[in-house]
Amino acid sequence: MASGFFALFDDIAALMDDVVVMSKISTKKTAGILGDDLAVNAEKATGFVSSRELPVLWAITKGSFFNKLIILPIAFLLSAFAPWAVTLALILGGVYLAFEGAEKIYEFFVPHKHTKIKVDQKTVSEDEVLKVEKSKIKSAIFTDFILSVEIVIIALGTVLDRPLLFQILVVSIVAIIATIGVYGIVALIVRMDDFGYKLVKLSSKDKSIAKVVGNFLINALPVVIKSLSVIGIIALILVAGGIFVHNIEWLHHFLETLPSILRDFILGLLVGFAVLLVVKLFKFVFKGRVVNE
Repeated sequence: MASGFFALFDDIAALMDDVVVMSKISTKKTAGILGDDLAVNAEKATGFVSSRELPVLWAITKGSFFNKLIILPIAFLLSAFAPWAVTLALILGGVYLAFEGAEKIYEFFVPHKHTKIKVDQKTVSEDEVLKVEKSKIKSAIFTDFILSVEIVIIALGTVLDRPLLFQILVVSIVAIIATIGVYGIVALIVRMDDFGYKLVKLSSKDKSIAKVVGNFLINALPVVIKSLSVIGIIALILVAGGIFVHNIEWLHHFLETLPSILRDFILGLLVGFAVLLVVKLFKFVFKGRVVNE
């Protein structure tokens, strides 16, 4: 009896050790999406009154957890009864990621003309400010839902050949790490300038260490957000290319003489711009029909 009891503990320990190892691998696979998720949410969580940044971020974080509560059961059901659907979803997700990366590159070189609406906070009521805030939170949660689907599917794709219980443990751990990690870092980023401002106010000397560090943090915030955006774009394309190479058999030998990271980037970029071209043509044709009618 005792030996059987300890054998059970040994099996559980071995399972958890395997889960931890695969969780690390799955987290690395989803790093590209996490980078984009981090950049997007850092951008969406800024621009609010200082006192509202953390409450807004907490609302988005709760929405992210709710998103994953919806996505995870559906993903596990697909894995149990239609594994091919997970691979299909993974490839379609790769197409979307490649398109998103290519679109961001296109918009960098061919920027859209956005109409900027200036809001005078002195004349805007508190209800109107809260309404705008809720709208931004909903937008952030919707974006998080799309990225969460990709995170879960990519993580699930790394353990698709394992038992269902193993899949549930690994993917759930990755989902939790993704949410806590991303929004924890975003919280630090959005408060960077406020912390810097407090350091500046601590010292009355012009060249004190506190003032230098404080000014650095204040000036670094926009640079950090822009840098994350660039890193996120590159990561999106790399992740998409890797998905295509590993899940589409006839692409296994695509440019195999090149380093894998360069091959993945080229393939992701090609697919992304191909989809972008199709989308642009569709919009052009649809817009022409609307005008003619």
